Amino acid sequence: MLSDVTQTTETPARDARRRTAPEARRRPGIHRAWIVAAVTFVTIIGGAAFNSLPGLLIDPLNTEFGWSRGEIGLAVSIDMALYGLTAPFAAALMDRFGIRRVVVVALSAVAAGALASVWMTAAWQLMLYWGLLVGLGTGSMAMAFSATVTNRWFAARRGLVTGVLTAAGASGQLVFLPLCAWIVDRHGWRPASVTVALAALAVVPFVWLLMRDHPADVGLAPYGGEYVEKPAPARGVASRTVRVLFDAARTGPFWLLAGSFAICGASTNGLIRTHFVPSAHDHHMPITAAASLLAVIGIFDIIGTVFSGWLTDRFDARRLLAVYYALRGVSLLFLPILLQPTVEPPMVFFIVFYGLDWVATVPPTLALCREQYGEDSAIVFGWVLASHQVGAAMVAFLGGVARDHFGSYNVVWYAAGALCAVAALMALMIRRVRGPVDTVTT
Repeated sequence: MLSDVTQTTETPARDARRRTAPEARRRPGIHRAWIVAAVTFVTIIGGAAFNSLPGLLIDPLNTEFGWSRGEIGLAVSIDMALYGLTAPFAAALMDRFGIRRVVVVALSAVAAGALASVWMTAAWQLMLYWGLLVGLGTGSMAMAFSATVTNRWFAARRGLVTGVLTAAGASGQLVFLPLCAWIVDRHGWRPASVTVALAALAVVPFVWLLMRDHPADVGLAPYGGEYVEKPAPARGVASRTVRVLFDAARTGPFWLLAGSFAICGASTNGLIRTHFVPSAHDHHMPITAAASLLAVIGIFDIIGTVFSGWLTDRFDARRLLAVYYALRGVSLLFLPILLQPTVEPPMVFFIVFYGLDWVATVPPTLALCREQYGEDSAIVFGWVLASHQVGAAMVAFLGGVARDHFGSYNVVWYAAGALCAVAALMALMIRRVRGPVDTVTT
């Protein structure tokens, strides 16, 4: 039996905010918050289906249409850039129009983009469908989605819920990468694109029927908390998001954080997620084997992120970032000699290490944002996350151009390794905050 309202000693002001109607009191059974969290988990998995696709389709599209890898990479880069630039405003959209409406429209945009690509005949259509539609759709379901759900529906167990919802993206990669790779290998790229569209559409009914914007919509208190009235639709949140960006941009630590995190995105989503499979295929590794290796990264990035959070509570976040980026750079220098037609133990070691390091940079980067910018740290981190996706977008495009020009990805791996060394130095250059935390004036 779960209680919807925590029994505590009330102050007069708090008691005035409490609702005394029967529906706001104890109810038997599972709290509605867990149902909302489950729907959110499934939605993130459905939305993450597209992220499994681009790296698998570079070679098939190049073969069928003759489009260069640079053109295909440009479409992926548009998607990643829009994902990053939409993310800081996603929370504002949800505050203004409601979680359910925003997510349904976002899933529909992803499905429309994936499905329309089945009939494309020109490269500009690829950029429109994959880049614009899917980029806006996935960006609207970025970290702000899980953060908004957690903050509204849970007063207790927020850490657990946040961790589980963060893992949903990796779970989606684990599910869809091998599946889409098998479909592409056996039936071609079009059925794989249709599969992604159907995965996004399949979630829409669950979101519309089971998702609610606020516990007050169903007369409940947040899990482990007290009943509060649903606030009026927020206004001016988007303008504050922009103001915080301009204020933070006048400080040195912001550019060091954004620059290093851009390199993080470049060496993960932009490089490995987009170009690992075609690079492995260049070395005659089966596409299903290469995709399975990427799926393994999805397993270990969960472990790496949790462990990195534990380390961040105990060690200097700057030094942790420096170590993460330095080790990532060294591993990329060895990758060209590890790519073989078959999966050998050294390659497995690289995949496990890269998975552990994949998003291990997030906890210390978030901790540094909090240290530097106080109460505005969440918004600042949203913009730092946008830089992550812009970095990913640039390498998704430039990596394809380099492959077209040089005939291999070797120079891309070496350049990315050098960039990671720069990121390590940038992390060490971030100043320490002494005394009270400075906040950005808005």
